[in-house]
Amino acid sequence: MTGKNYARSFAMHRAALIELLEKIPTEQAGFKAWDGGMDFVKLADHLSGSSVRMGKTMQGIKPDPIEPSSDLSAAIERLKTNLTDTQAMLGGMTDETLQKVVPAFGGREMPVSVLVDFLIQHEAHHKGQIWMMARMIGVEPQMFVKMG
Repeated sequence: MTGKNYARSFAMHRAALIELLEKIPTEQAGFKAWDGGMDFVKLADHLSGSSVRMGKTMQGIKPDPIEPSSDLSAAIERLKTNLTDTQAMLGGMTDETLQKVVPAFGGREMPVSVLVDFLIQHEAHHKGQIWMMARMIGVEPQMFVKMG
C-alpha cells in the first residue's frame, strides 16, 4: 500500500468518527460504557494523541504528553486538526519510508508500514467502542466509514 492509500484509509475512519461525535449531546460527553472505561472526550483525545505519538515514533522522535481537552467540542476540533496533520504525514510517505525499520513498542523494531497498519487498526477499534456507546445513549451512528 502507498502512503496516499494509507492516508485515504485513515481519513475514511477519522471523518466518520468526527461526524458521529458531532451528534453526541454535550450532556452525554462524559458517558462511559463500563467502569474504568473512557468517555467520549477521553476516547477522542486518546485517538488524536495516538496518531501524534505514532507519527513521532515513526520519525524516531520521543513524543510529549498531550493535555486533555476541556470538553467534547475541543476534543472534536483536535481530531479535525489531527486528521489534516495525519493525512499529510501518511500521504507524504514513500515506499522507502514505509519500509524503514524503527524502534517501536517495548523495544521492538518494526517497519513503518506495520506501525501505520497498527495506527489504522487502533483507530477502527476505538471507533467501534464509540459507535456502541452512541447507540447506548440513543444516537444512531451513520456508516462506519465516510466514503469519498
